[in-house]
Formats: sequence, structure tokens, C-alpha cells
Amino acid sequence: MLNKLIANIIPYMPKKLVWVFSKRYIAGETMEEGLLASKLLNEKNIEVTVDILGEFISTIDEAQRNRDEYKEVIERFTAENVKGNFSVKPTMFGLLIDKEVCYNYVREIVQLAASKDSFVRIDMEDSQCVDIEMDIFRRLRTEFPKHVGLVVQAYMRRTLSDLEALNDLNTELNPISFRLCKGIYVEPENIAFKDFDEVRANFLADLKYMFDNKMYVGIATHDKYLVEEAMKLIKEMNIPKNMYEFQMLYGVTPELRQSVVDEKHLMRVYVPYGSQWFNYSTRRLKENPKMAQHIIKALFIRG
Repeated sequence: MLNKLIANIIPYMPKKLVWVFSKRYIAGETMEEGLLASKLLNEKNIEVTVDILGEFISTIDEAQRNRDEYKEVIERFTAENVKGNFSVKPTMFGLLIDKEVCYNYVREIVQLAASKDSFVRIDMEDSQCVDIEMDIFRRLRTEFPKHVGLVVQAYMRRTLSDLEALNDLNTELNPISFRLCKGIYVEPENIAFKDFDEVRANFLADLKYMFDNKMYVGIATHDKYLVEEAMKLIKEMNIPKNMYEFQMLYGVTPELRQSVVDEKHLMRVYVPYGSQWFNYSTRRLKENPKMAQHIIKALFIRG
């Protein structure tokens, strides 16, 4: 209860105080900071997926600026040979304002990444966005089969059906690339599983479906149980290393992350940065109120 209370209060605290907590989970506010964090991870044999923070914008002008910034990031990171790819949230490009403008902006980003032999992952957002984002992915996958992927969320009741619906795009030469995560948005019970064990079970069912159908999967979790179960599946099903990777968030469960790297599995870290860090941080806190105790420590042990 105390953790939840703190989590609800944090958004109203001064940003300078919240940053004390947030800097562990965010690479910084600028491209230079994101670039440095990515290179340091590369030095540890960890690849990255770069994300500029921001979502659910209100104007098309913002969407255009976000498109231009992503293009600049792709040019810079590929020029400096960073081992990684890029993640985009369609609501950053006006998904809920003008679907076609959003599609065209995301397409420009994917097209540029493809020209650099890089890759763009389309993040999945809340339930109002799922169908539109799947449609954007389907359109882009047809044109750029090797350079675009999608996120699916295991807590959504529809996810296994969505995987089945997208399976027609999957080929042996160009497997669909998914990131499988638990899911973070607050959804009603008729849309999303609420029970912790149900979410875990659905995660593993989705993962097995992907392996059975020879899809590429980024296993995105900080749940040690799911990491261990995924490793069991990989061993039992003899999944080749070029058909999966593990993924984790910047600054989260570094010990578990290192244990995966030590086992010689590919690890990719989601590296978020940008001026919109405050909303990202408060959302992370609401997802995991247990982080509140770390904030209190950070606020009183500053140095």
C-alpha cells in the first residue's frame, strides 16, 4: 500500500527529485547521451534498440518533428556503427490524429533504416491502437520484409489469435520478427489477463507458438521464471540462436541480464532517451510500485 501511495504521489513531485530515480532507467535527454549509453552496452557484448521518448501527441506538427528526429538518429547511429536497431511508438507520429499520415511517417523511417541495412520495431500500445498498429505492420512488412518487426503483449487475451492472423506473412526466408513482452497498459479484465500466473502462462503459450511456427522472437522480460522457462523451451525444441534473442529495459535487473549474456544468448537492451523522460518514468513506476522503495533510497542517499 505504501509503495502504491508513493507511486501515485511521484508525478506531482519536482522533476529534479524524480530524475534522481529516473536516471537509472533512462539514458539521458539528448541523442549524445543515448549514443554513449548504446556504445557502452555494445562494449559489454549487448546490442540495443533505441527509443526516443514520447507518445500520444496532440498535433501533426509534433508528429513531423518526431519523424525528423528519428531520421537524424538513424543516420547518426548507423554512421557510428552502433550494434542495434530502433523502436517507434506510432502514437508519436499521429496514429490517433491521422492514421495515414502516421503510416507515411513510419514508412519513411523504415525506408531509411532499410537503406542502412537496419531494422525498426513497431511498439504495441494500448488496446485502442492494436488493430491499427497491426495493420501498419502488415503494410510495411509486405514492402520491407527484413527491416520491420512488431511487439505483442502476452497479457492481452487476443494475442495468440493475433499471431495466428499474422502467420500468413511468415516465411522460411523472412521469418516475422516479434518482441514478446508481458504488457504495461491498464486494460479492463475482458481485454487483458489480470492474474499474475495467467499472464505468465499466456507468455509461454505465445512463445511456444512462435517457436513452433519458426518466427523470430525477442523474449522481453525481467521475470527470472520466464527467462528460465524460455531457456528450457529453447533447449527442448532445439531452437537455433539466430531465431531468438532476450530483451530487457535499460537499467532493470542488470544481474539477470548479465546471466543471460554469460550463457551466450543474444541480449538486446531497450535504450530510451529524450526530453519526455518524465512521463515515461512515472508510467514505469505505476507499472511496478515496488520501485518506490528505490526512489526513497535515492532521494536520501544522493551521492
